[in-house]
Amino acid sequence: MTEASSSPATFEELAPDPESPEGKALLRKAIGASAIGNATEWYDYGVYAATTTYLTQAFFPGDLGTIGTMLGFAISFVLRPLGGMIWGPIGDRIGRKSVLAMTILLISGATALIGVLPTHAVAGVWAPILLILLRVIQGFSTGGEYGGAATFMAEYAPDKKRGKFGSFLEFGTLAGFSAGTAIVLLFELLLTDEQMQTWGWRIPFLIALPLGLIGLYLRSQMEDTPVFQELEQDNEIKGTAFTRFKDLLTNYWRPILIMFGMVIALNVANYTLLAYQPTYLKSTIGLSDSSGSTVVLIGQLVMMAMIPFFGRWSDSTGRKPMWWGSLIGLFVLALPLYWLMGQGFTWAIVGFVILGLLYIPQLATISATFPAMFPTQVRYAGFAISYNVATAAFGGTAPLVNDAVVENTGWNLFPAIYMMGACAIGMAALVFLKETAGCSIRGTEIPSLERDLAEAGSSKK
Repeated sequence: MTEASSSPATFEELAPDPESPEGKALLRKAIGASAIGNATEWYDYGVYAATTTYLTQAFFPGDLGTIGTMLGFAISFVLRPLGGMIWGPIGDRIGRKSVLAMTILLISGATALIGVLPTHAVAGVWAPILLILLRVIQGFSTGGEYGGAATFMAEYAPDKKRGKFGSFLEFGTLAGFSAGTAIVLLFELLLTDEQMQTWGWRIPFLIALPLGLIGLYLRSQMEDTPVFQELEQDNEIKGTAFTRFKDLLTNYWRPILIMFGMVIALNVANYTLLAYQPTYLKSTIGLSDSSGSTVVLIGQLVMMAMIPFFGRWSDSTGRKPMWWGSLIGLFVLALPLYWLMGQGFTWAIVGFVILGLLYIPQLATISATFPAMFPTQVRYAGFAISYNVATAAFGGTAPLVNDAVVENTGWNLFPAIYMMGACAIGMAALVFLKETAGCSIRGTEIPSLERDLAEAGSSKK
């Protein structure tokens, strides 16, 4: 073997060429491997949100009612920050691929087990306890799944097309959520109310297991990201996972705080529109189960269709203009659109679709914006910790807060006010965000246009 053949591959050799057939095929595999885990995670949320009434009857009869079911939803977020603190630094130390294989198995397995749990009538208080335990496991694994998948996709995507390719991760988000909603709706149409209440609600949860196995297979076929492999070959990945965690908190607290504020806006809107909305439409506006699910499903399908366009658009206009447009639009129009949704089924569709389109510029650019806020050696941990702490505190609790306030005060427009407050926080954080559209995210320094220009200038000398 010659010396040249034994030398490690360069970044240019590892990175996919988006213009070649081989590079296009590799990028499609990276998209699939990233998006399938996200789709599985959100499939669970979609099924859980769409089966709220059945879960309430099965696990929380009596005084708790829907509040108990919403607590079951919110409790899954309690361990998300811990999951981010553990999985993130491990992913920065041993690689993205290994952690993502473990998280998708935990998510899909815990979701499927919900489908075989005994009800309160059979197991008494143990039924809701077991449900909450599985939701905690899901939250812990999700704490590493989303940040890892976004990092994986961002580090595979070409710099000039990171918005375009990264948007497909969020396409997986809505595909999973929409699939969960659509499957529950399908069973509601095929089965009687009694059949759905006794056993029909279980089947959608069981479908998560084959989804997880497909995702595991896709991820096992991929190498780790070229950006991570480059640092590994250069011996830049040193110390333990705790070293990565300590480095993050010591040297990168500024992007952590900026991202924290932006995620508050992102996920209050996200979980209000996608997770709480079915319950809101049914219990507050008075739509039937199938009509409420139909409204959300139509909105999600429109959002899915538009995500790639907004992701591609952000590559040319930048991430910040997309976020400004979304946050200002939601802040101004949330209140009138929530009022509009209360005027009946057709108006509910119109209002929800407009809200979804206003939200899409944020959702479509997550994978392009957040990973670029951190350097490679702390990127996974920085994303996972910032994102999950903010999500646990504000996003995952949004359905519970909205439901509690609406139910106890009768103030049906509160979800709009809550969303507006979150958007105000997001705008305050967005002021300090640096534009990174088109930037390289290689290396051990925070990506920036200034760094790229400086490196380009030095290379010409």
